[in-house]
Amino acid sequence: MTRVAIVTGGSRGIGRAAAERLAADGLAVVIVYAGNRTAADETVEKIRSTGGQAVAAQADVGDENAVTAAFELARETFGGVDVVVNSAGIMPLGTVADMELDTFDKIMRTNARGTFIVNQQAARRLRDGGAIVNVSSSVVGLRFPQYGAYAMSKGGVEALTLILARELRGRDITVNTVAPGPTATDLFLEGKDQATIDTLAKQPPLERLGSSGDIAEVISFLAGPARWVNGQTIRANGGII
Repeated sequence: MTRVAIVTGGSRGIGRAAAERLAADGLAVVIVYAGNRTAADETVEKIRSTGGQAVAAQADVGDENAVTAAFELARETFGGVDVVVNSAGIMPLGTVADMELDTFDKIMRTNARGTFIVNQQAARRLRDGGAIVNVSSSVVGLRFPQYGAYAMSKGGVEALTLILARELRGRDITVNTVAPGPTATDLFLEGKDQATIDTLAKQPPLERLGSSGDIAEVISFLAGPARWVNGQTIRANGGII
């Protein structure tokens, strides 16, 4: 039986790298995207061109009906769901004093509510022996200024992970979180000048930014062979913290 993965935020960045890596590992993949249909279709086509199986599903992860429909598509197309990677996220920055509450609410809708909804559907629908992989951020530990709302949303993701792992006792389902450090994705690079990027790249002992492939490698491990790693947050950041 082919294992099946749902990857939110799967049309770009870490989500796309994870989708392509899981497809290379032999999983059929449902790529959930928020709005960029062209990028999602490109990812599907790339996976199919190498012999993999993939379909795209549009969904705002904060919308429970849309997320439910994506899980239904996975069941109807591939027979069920075994792995869920929740990579969808947004990262507007601003100080606590100055951030508009509308912006705060948008961050929480996608990063906190969205993670809860995706995990809720995963808890209800995953076949026994499955894996849930959430995506947080090493900024939860680094606590950079202007990342207050974002770090707050991701701290909740990390707390939820161990709780859900314990709630799924007896089903042989692992729940873990990957917390990337500075990673060269469009989301991370947007709005940063070269000097800032260079400074961040020098912080890890490995003296470089992470790549989407670096993070996808960890996700692949947690989605497949890592059956004794459960309820954990893995900080994939080159040693920055």
